[in-house]
Amino acid sequence: MNAQFDLAASFTDRTQKVWDWFSGSPLHILVIVIVAVIAQRIGRRAITRAMNRLASVDLVHGPGHPIARQKERAKTTGTVLTSTLNAVIWVIALGMILGEFGLNLGPLIASAGVIGIAFGLGAQTIVRDVLAGLFMLIEDQYGVGDRIEVLEISGKVERVGLRITTVRDEAGTLWYLRNGEIMKVGNRSQSG
Repeated sequence: MNAQFDLAASFTDRTQKVWDWFSGSPLHILVIVIVAVIAQRIGRRAITRAMNRLASVDLVHGPGHPIARQKERAKTTGTVLTSTLNAVIWVIALGMILGEFGLNLGPLIASAGVIGIAFGLGAQTIVRDVLAGLFMLIEDQYGVGDRIEVLEISGKVERVGLRITTVRDEAGTLWYLRNGEIMKVGNRSQSG
């Protein structure tokens, strides 16, 4: 009977030690990951709903602004917002997880700021291209299927992205234009 009591006590002690270990950092990390996944799904669903609503509303009345163009712009904007949301959520979650491992985040955040500035200076053209593409989409300067004149090129827009616009000229050449370098554009498809 004493041996059974010692075995039960030993089992209880081991179970308690495992629970004490698990209820510390591993449980906190698990909760952080679960909350990040839930936040990501809720955010993605909210962005999708908002962009679908935006795509179906006729914001600019008239024959020159088809709904298909508005849907494409809403889809592109939704993709950008979803990617940004995911990046923010997982950077915060990673920081919290590293904090659970006892890593001092102060120096890490300071060095990330310095690295971010250096990266920002090195990636100026990419940032400029993306911002120009975003404003181009918001302002509806041109869209897929439009006949435009840009730089020395005249042709039909085949694809509009946040960073690059592709235009096929009359000779059949496909041109890849960085949105940040497009200073002026003429759109023959939009009626006045």
